[in-house]
Amino acid sequence: MSETELREQAAHWWRTSICDIAPGRIAYRGYPIEDLIGQISFAAMIWLMLRGELPLPAQEKLLQAALVASVDHGPHAPSIAIAQMAVSCGLPLNGAMASAINTLDDVHGGAGEQAIELYEDVLRRSETAETDRAANDAIDQFIAIRSKYLPGFGHRFHPVDPRAAPLLVLVDAAVGEGVLSGRYASAARAIERVMQRRKGKLIPMNIDGATAVIYGELGFAPPLARGIFCLSRAVGILAHAWEQTGRKDRNKGPMPKQFAYKYEGQPKRRLAGAP
Repeated sequence: MSETELREQAAHWWRTSICDIAPGRIAYRGYPIEDLIGQISFAAMIWLMLRGELPLPAQEKLLQAALVASVDHGPHAPSIAIAQMAVSCGLPLNGAMASAINTLDDVHGGAGEQAIELYEDVLRRSETAETDRAANDAIDQFIAIRSKYLPGFGHRFHPVDPRAAPLLVLVDAAVGEGVLSGRYASAARAIERVMQRRKGKLIPMNIDGATAVIYGELGFAPPLARGIFCLSRAVGILAHAWEQTGRKDRNKGPMPKQFAYKYEGQPKRRLAGAP
């Protein structure tokens, strides 16, 4: 194989449609960086990088709203707590951010991805059944094979999540303007209705359920809901990690040291033959 063929093979190995970078040239999805700087928002840049085109103004507004809504939830959130602890153990900001973002998995951070999957199951079933019936069957399926906790509904801290309603108002407005189909919003509300009938009380949509409506309506694949959430929450993680750098805490644990943990092991015993 010739050197030219080897170079072409290497170039093909690292092929990308996202960026075009060479000495003196930087372009993303075909747009020179000098045309983008100062002209588009960070939310629009995220859309461009993930989707290949610039968003419509209404799409950008919804994506930006979802990003803003998810930035932080205080030290009650494990990712934020871990960022603080990591800094107190001597990690720099990037290490603290990496440690925190790595906790954003299925239980803490993955609900948006799972909620979109649940909504899409409702939508598939609603092709041959009434919407509430489709939601009922999708809920049963989710509980049977995944978890009794429905992603996107209820909150361990907030009786009503204050972030959900403003996001849904924006969704409804965009549906009214013909920007969105409203299908994902309809599926989410059907789940809410069915759960209210089952439980005898409202289990309201939370931030993950509402942002999942937005990401679904905007056409993002379910795994991207988690990825975009990580981008958003990284802002709060950075802020808390930076705040922690100004404190004198060292080796900060999950509880102040004056609070003891509970030992549940064997009572004190002696090793046979010990002096």
